[in-house]
Amino acid sequence: MMASITPCCARFDPAFRWLRWLLLSCALGLAGSALASEKSSIKQAVINANAQGYTLGADIDIALNPTLEDALTKGINLYFLLELELSRPRDWWFDEDIAESTRKMRIYYHLLLRRYVVETGYTTKTVATLSEALALMGRVEDWQVMERGALKTGRRYDARLRFRLDTARLPKPLSIGAVTSDKWDMATPWFEWSFDAPPAPPVPVSSPPLH
Repeated sequence: MMASITPCCARFDPAFRWLRWLLLSCALGLAGSALASEKSSIKQAVINANAQGYTLGADIDIALNPTLEDALTKGINLYFLLELELSRPRDWWFDEDIAESTRKMRIYYHLLLRRYVVETGYTTKTVATLSEALALMGRVEDWQVMERGALKTGRRYDARLRFRLDTARLPKPLSIGAVTSDKWDMATPWFEWSFDAPPAPPVPVSSPPLH
């Protein structure tokens, strides 16, 4: 009598196939999440000097996923943060932290006007389309980040910049769900660069009053 031997793993083949599918789905989900978060990016950034101190200019490519776009059309306000960190590299010790600045922005859809409203700093503008609103929010000009004298002319500094959704400002049910869902996750990778502090222009001298 000839006996046949079946490998034990063959009996569990459906279970192994299910486990393999689950692991593959998780891997693809993580990869998809990573790719989605990188759709928005900072293209360029620069520190300039003016009479009051130092300003930042930047060009940000902002892309919203379908969940965030749908939230806007339903009248939900979306708040964003532009975060700047500056430090001075040191050879024999930790880098010296120089400054941290955060700019708050808001975008929402005005249901009565049927227009998108963008608030950046103290400026409020309305535009007709979402693409115009995102382009407006991604164009950063003359953002005052430091006072005069905060940097030493010609010295080398490191900077990094990030733009992200402020999930803490979402309505409570959404902010709780945002902790466990990447649908509400939107942040650019850190944009890092080094620069030599530009010389500050002279402070304009006011003319004496005419009598």
